[in-house]
Amino acid sequence: MSSANLNDPIKTVLITGGTGLVGNQLSDLLTSKGYKVTHLSRNPTQKHYQTFYWDIKKNEIDEEAVTSADAIIHLAGAGVSDKRWTEEWKKEIYKSRIDSTRLLKSKVAELNPNLKHFISASAIGYYGWDTGDQLMDETSPKGPGFLADVVADWEKEVDVFSELNIKVSKVRIGIVLSEKGGALIELMKPIRYGVGAPLASGDQYMSWIHMQDLCGIFAHTLEKSSEGVFNGVSPNPYTNKEFTKRVASILKKPLWLPNVPKFALRLIVGEMADILIGGNRVSSKKVESTGFNFQFSTLDDALQDLLH
Repeated sequence: MSSANLNDPIKTVLITGGTGLVGNQLSDLLTSKGYKVTHLSRNPTQKHYQTFYWDIKKNEIDEEAVTSADAIIHLAGAGVSDKRWTEEWKKEIYKSRIDSTRLLKSKVAELNPNLKHFISASAIGYYGWDTGDQLMDETSPKGPGFLADVVADWEKEVDVFSELNIKVSKVRIGIVLSEKGGALIELMKPIRYGVGAPLASGDQYMSWIHMQDLCGIFAHTLEKSSEGVFNGVSPNPYTNKEFTKRVASILKKPLWLPNVPKFALRLIVGEMADILIGGNRVSSKKVESTGFNFQFSTLDDALQDLLH
């Protein structure tokens, strides 16, 4: 590939997982910035964005999706908290990420020598399920546990795109706050009914990010052609106890129950309780050093925006 191709403007962005919580809002943001956005789906029936067929399990993809793209933003993957962590679902969490990335890489290598940038979602689960109050940055080592193993292998597959002379970026996403779904909605449910309480010790850190800022990081990474790993978290992580108190305060609900004990969480959600009991205090300084400015750097600002 010539260096001129790498410097040509990006016009068309292919998004995998484009109809998900992040993908939907990111698609709208990129469109507002003048990009043409296309999606991949097993059921390409939506009208709002041009949507091409793919089936990861059958290793099939509409070749036009790949040949028409100047950049790919890869968000697809089975939801980590969608189901109880049976062995079958853990395999799905793993394979949906690894196999989809391999399918995209093989087709890009075959069909699109002019792809300029591959940006992949990743997760702060890379650092392990509980890193205490230690501030983790992109140079911190991989931690132990199922999610850390998934993320590490996923990122290795993403890195292979660099062998094709394509810019590679990975956004390690924290807890995404949105009024349309995800962690905030689930956290609010017991609080709204007056039975909210911190989880386990309550001292575990929650590295969160407003949906608008997360989409902004993906768009910024694309526009600045930033390469490497970036933590997709706000500058101000909070403990679970502090986070729960702030949500309850904005909802004008009391927190009078004792903390939910570890054993109860394990009974309710099984092995997945690890991600509720543990936590990560993660730094956003690297993405800020590229010129990205957070619109919602404090939890109070984020919650005021989302809950009013």
